[in-house]
Amino acid sequence: MDSPHAIDSDQAGQIQDASRLEALGRAIKQVQYRHHRAVDTGLMDIGTTLAQWDALRAIGRQPGASAHDLAVYTFQSDQAFGTLANRLIRQGLIERRPGRGRRIEHHLTTPGLEMLETGYPVSQAVLQNSFTDLNEQERTTLLYLLRQILDRPLG
Repeated sequence: MDSPHAIDSDQAGQIQDASRLEALGRAIKQVQYRHHRAVDTGLMDIGTTLAQWDALRAIGRQPGASAHDLAVYTFQSDQAFGTLANRLIRQGLIERRPGRGRRIEHHLTTPGLEMLETGYPVSQAVLQNSFTDLNEQERTTLLYLLRQILDRPLG
């Protein structure tokens, strides 16, 4: 007689599939976490953090962007980005300027641009080391697959 708590083969297959998906999601997060830790450690040697350098990178790529746009780009809340931007202003790495209407624009200062440029080799070294075991075709395929996932809306 079957136990009332026994699962059938379809349920077992669903659990196994869910387990594989969870393992995939976890592996992606582990790679990201490892990258962040290694880049953050390297950036400390040049006097910044990953969060600060990422904000500089976002401003460098989008000069004149609003705090909200930069918060979205750097995966932060508006409040968290505002606090970070204030810290970068005090360090002389960015400045805010009035934009159209009530918009406040963010720009790199010369020291901010220098910090940004100094951080690129740190980031590139970590990424190069991380992906060194993948050939060019494998890296291209991985990027393609991840972009496919990102382009698909959730829900």
